[in-house]
Amino acid sequence: MKRGRYQDVPTERLPGKAAPEARQLRKRAGDWLKLRRADAELSQADLAARLGLKYYTFISQVENGFSRVPTEIMGAWANELGLEQAAFARHLLMYYEPELYRLLFGAESK
Repeated sequence: MKRGRYQDVPTERLPGKAAPEARQLRKRAGDWLKLRRADAELSQADLAARLGLKYYTFISQVENGFSRVPTEIMGAWANELGLEQAAFARHLLMYYEPELYRLLFGAESK
């Protein structure tokens, strides 16, 4: 019998950050992203257009902590903000996956 794509994913909650804390961390990441966008003198609509996004409201969702920068466009997002890709991804990892950040870099997350 063929397994579905997500059948091996456990349904119980894994130990780690509680949902409200994860939301707060995403909001802090969003605040950082908003500052970087302002530094680049881009509106949300400008950034969305440069990233090829259909709706600029996605930028708002990320900046307000309701969503994350998708891994697939992290490099392009960094480029549009004039930031080095690896440093950009590493900084976001600190907020999005603090335990993984700690394991990889041996530092406390923010």
